[in-house]
Amino acid sequence: MSRDKGLLVFIWLFCALLVAKLVPIHKIRNAIVTFFYKQSITWLFGLVVAESGLIKYPVREFPKAYKGSFSFEYFFYPSLCALFNIYYPENKSKLIKFLYINIHTAIVTIIEVILEKYTTLIKYVKWKWYYSYITLFVTYFSSRMFYKWFFKEDFASQHDKK
Repeated sequence: MSRDKGLLVFIWLFCALLVAKLVPIHKIRNAIVTFFYKQSITWLFGLVVAESGLIKYPVREFPKAYKGSFSFEYFFYPSLCALFNIYYPENKSKLIKFLYINIHTAIVTIIEVILEKYTTLIKYVKWKWYYSYITLFVTYFSSRMFYKWFFKEDFASQHDKK
């Protein structure tokens, strides 16, 4: 097994353990909803970006079927998005919320840039790190809006308790 394929296995195991440890049982439904939402968004973005030749994924799971990265678009990003929404600081100030989404986006972007520089899992062709930052920010923000819409009764009942 190549180093990069081993890294993909590690990413899968790490994300699975992270989600298993950090998602409380009473929030599993919430995590699943945002996981699937992020999958649908990253599938679309990933398809457009990979098919347009903006990013290449030299080492990937299904090289004959899909030019994107199955691991990143269907597991890594959605797992982190589920955690992002589960731990979102809903009752904090706008500044804290702004910092939360930016720090989360920055961490994921930094991981992607490191992988781009030191592995063959991802290669920027006509892409810059800040495009990743922007698309991640937009998808995290949209996932939060979807989360609030989907669970609006939960938010309403929390508001009524105050």
